Order: sequence, then structure tokens, then C-alpha cells
Amino acid sequence: MVQSLEHEQDRPLLEETTSRAEEGRGRSATAGAGKGEEATVRVAFQGERGAFGDEAVRAYFGPASEPQPHRSFADVFHAVAAGTIDYGLVPVENSQAGSINEVYDLLRQYDLFVIGEISLPVNHCLLCLPGQQLSEIKRVISHPQALAQSEAFLRELGVEVVASYDTAGSAKMIREQNLRGVAAVAGAAAAELYGLQILAEGIQTIKDNHTRFIALGRDPAPRREGPAKTMIVMATPHQPGALYRCLGVLAERGINLLKLESRPSRQRVWEYVFYLDFEGHRDDPPVRSALADLAQYTTFCKVLGSFPRRI
Repeated sequence: MVQSLEHEQDRPLLEETTSRAEEGRGRSATAGAGKGEEATVRVAFQGERGAFGDEAVRAYFGPASEPQPHRSFADVFHAVAAGTIDYGLVPVENSQAGSINEVYDLLRQYDLFVIGEISLPVNHCLLCLPGQQLSEIKRVISHPQALAQSEAFLRELGVEVVASYDTAGSAKMIREQNLRGVAAVAGAAAAELYGLQILAEGIQTIKDNHTRFIALGRDPAPRREGPAKTMIVMATPHQPGALYRCLGVLAERGINLLKLESRPSRQRVWEYVFYLDFEGHRDDPPVRSALADLAQYTTFCKVLGSFPRRI
């Protein structure tokens, strides 16, 4: 059965509380903020200060936001769900390396809503302690995604590659442990923050490299003017044509499918759940009708969120 996400009193997003915010960006009043004061919004992201997630928080929520670093994606989801943080922002896919599978799995596990999205250009740099040459680097550490996105450069460099939990966290480790002969793949902001030297810039294999981040909230986003996108997760019966019939529900109503992702159901071996992104808002008549019909062809269907389409 399709989960109903209609709330009589939706919690306002940040942009609801000030006319100065750009459309699609967030600002929200916090308890105790005086009239006329610009409130601070606490936003969880995975990684250390200076990570791309840190940049994405400021780009999406604006300068009044207060990015809060968390060690793992699960920690971000837990903080938002527990109410110890206002919002979360996590990467869901990269234009080069593909989907972030862990984030997709967490979207199904937690009762949170996707309230927005932003595409952030990713420019990977090779960072080290000052005074070193590229030829002195023997080991490179970073988040697995950053290493994968820079694979061609690192292979040519001929160094040992070691996965770490975060891009900026790797830069921080080099500074704190005074690691010579070791470099990190991270952004230029991390170099400035931790006082590191940039040995090389733009080392990602595909230069036009973007990461799509999604914003998480405890309540659904209110309907706004302009193009919208809806994300759902569903499971189908294990029988021929099940997924075909579900996709036909969208096609019959002229709803454009933007992305289809599958993940193991974790309930039975070789059975999967499907994540769909498509155009339209859950309150639009065609989408509302499609969601009702999907109940006939799915064993489970949950709307993860409808929000302004930016990508």
C-alpha cells in the first residue's frame, strides 16, 4: 500500500521564513530567535570540516547554516531522525562513480523525507604537507569515492592507495600526524583549512565531475512553484513483468522517469527493491493517480519525497 505523506501542518522549510532567501535555498527560524534575527540552522553532513559535504551544506542552505560534521552517513540519518539536528545533507550519486549505495539503503531504513537537491562541482586536489615534491609521495589516502574518481591520475602516479572514511578527514590526518610522503585527495577548501600544499588540481578522471546531494528532513517539503521531482522506493512481486507493469503506470500518464536504481531487499536472496526518480510532485493529479495505481502492482511502496527539481 502506498504510504500517505500528506500532513495538515507541514514543518516549514528554511526558505519559508525569510523572503531574502533564494528560491530553493533554506533558512529556518530556531527556537528563541528574536524578531528580525537571522536564525542558524544546524545541518549534518558526513565527513570533517572542509569536505565536499561541508561545501554543499553552505551552497544549499546558505551562509547562515551551521554545518555539523558526522563520521558516517548512518550518523547523519540518525541525527536528523532523533531531532538532535535540523536537517541533513548527503551525497546520493556522482556523475562519474555512480550511486552511493549506502545512502540508498539508509533512505529505506529511516523514516525521513527528501526535501531538496543540489549538484556540486567536484574538483579533486592532491594535498600534502608543505615543502614536498610530487615525486616524494608514496601513499595517497582518501574516501573510496574520491579515489575511484581520481583513479587514472593515481595509477599514473604509481603510489599506494589507501581508503579512508573522508576526503577532508584524510587531509586532517596528514596535518595532525605530520605524515610526510603521504598525500590526500580532497578539495582546495581542505588545503586551506588544514594548512596543506596543493600538489595538483583537477585530478579527477572526468573533468566535468559533479556530485548530487539530497537534503533530509523529518517532514515533507511544502509544494512550491516550478518543476518538481518525486523519489519513491518500491518492491514488486517476484514474477515476470512486475517491474514492466509498474513503469507502465508512469508511462501511461506521461510521467518522465529520471532514474531507476535497484538494491538488494535484504529479506530474501536475489530479490531487490527499486528506487525511482521521476518528474512531478506527489500532489499533482497524474502523480497522485500513478501512486494509487502502483499499490496494485507492488508489495511495498514508499514516497521518499517530492521537492523542487534542480537537476
